[in-house]
Amino acid sequence: MKKSADKKLKEKICNGERISSEEALALFSWDLIELGEAGNMRRSLIFPREEVGFIIDRIINFTNICEAACNFCAYHARANLIKPFELTQKEIYAKIEELVSAGGTQVMLQGGLHPDYTLDTYVSMVRNVKKRFPRIYLHSFSPSEIAHMAKKSSVSIDEAILNLKKAGLNSVPGASDLLVDRIRKKVSPRKIGKDLWCEVMYALHRHGMKSSATMTYGMGETDEEKIGHLNVVRDVQDKTGMLRAFIPWSFSPARTGLKYIEPATGIDYLKIVAISRIFLDNIIYIQAGWLTEGLKLAQLALTMGANDMGGVLMEETVVKATGIETKAGIEEFIDLITNAGKKPVLRDSEYKVIKKGGKDSRVRGFK
Repeated sequence: MKKSADKKLKEKICNGERISSEEALALFSWDLIELGEAGNMRRSLIFPREEVGFIIDRIINFTNICEAACNFCAYHARANLIKPFELTQKEIYAKIEELVSAGGTQVMLQGGLHPDYTLDTYVSMVRNVKKRFPRIYLHSFSPSEIAHMAKKSSVSIDEAILNLKKAGLNSVPGASDLLVDRIRKKVSPRKIGKDLWCEVMYALHRHGMKSSATMTYGMGETDEEKIGHLNVVRDVQDKTGMLRAFIPWSFSPARTGLKYIEPATGIDYLKIVAISRIFLDNIIYIQAGWLTEGLKLAQLALTMGANDMGGVLMEETVVKATGIETKAGIEEFIDLITNAGKKPVLRDSEYKVIKKGGKDSRVRGFK
C-alpha cells in the first residue's frame, strides 16, 4: 500500500503537480537519495538552468540590544555572551565602504527590537545610508523589526513601511523563524506571531516591496509543524508572489536557552531542502545554508533542490555567537558550485545575473 502511494506521489512530483500537506509529510519517510532526486527533479521544472547564483553582501548588526531576548538567540545583549553595543553612523559607513571596495552590492541592516528606537531612528538610518551610498541595495530589517518600530511610534504597519520605502529601503528579509505559534510562544514569546508576520508581508506587498522567507527548524517542533510552516509560506506566495527566495536553516542549541534540545542532523537538513523544494512549487530560489550547515552540506543541497548560495558574507555575528563559524570567499563558492556540476553566477539582489563564471574563468570571471 505504501509503495503504491509513494509511486503515485513520485508521479505527481515529476509531473510538476502541487502536493498536499499530507503528501509532504509522507516525504519524511522516503530514502534520502530518492528524496534528493525528487527534489532535484522539481528544481529542474521550476528552474531548468544548471546555474547557482551568489551575491557579495554584508550583514551589519547595528546593535544587539533587543527586548525580544529569544531563548534560541545567543547574540542579544542579555544572553551575556556579547557586550551590549550600538554602532554609530560613522561605524556603519565604514563597514559599507569596505563592502563597496570589495565589489559588494547589498547591505542587510539588522538590529533586533531595541527598546528605545522609534520609526524615526530606522528611517534616518536608511536615508543617511542611501544618501551616502545611493547604489547600495538595502535588503534590511525584518517583519518583527517593522512591527516593533510601528508599535514604538504608534503608527500602522503600512505607514512604517511607506516611510522606510520613501527613505530608500529596497526590500525586507522575511525572517520567519518557525511560523508555528506553539513553538514561538516557547522560544520567542516577545516576537510577533504567525498572523502578524503574515500581516507585515501583505503590507510589504501592498507597497510593491519584495521579500523572502526563512525556516528555523530543530526547536522541538513536529514534522507536521514543519509542513505547517511551509504551508504558511506557500499561501503567502500564492497571494502575493513577493517571495524571491526561501532559506531553511537548522537551529544550534549550543550557547542558547534551549541547550536541552538535540541538534538537528545533516540528514535532517537535506530532507528539509528537498521537501521544501517539492512543496514550495511557487518559489524559484531555495538557498543552500552554507553559513549554518557548512560548505559540504550546502554543496549536497545543490543536488537536492537548492539553486542559490546566498551571500559571500563579509561579516556575520549572530550565527557566530552560537559557536558556529563558517567562512567562505568567492573562490570557495566558485569551486564548490563547479564541483557540484553547476555553473556559478554572480547575481544582484533581484537575482539578475551580473557575471557568469566557469572552469576557465574561475575567480577572474567575477572580478
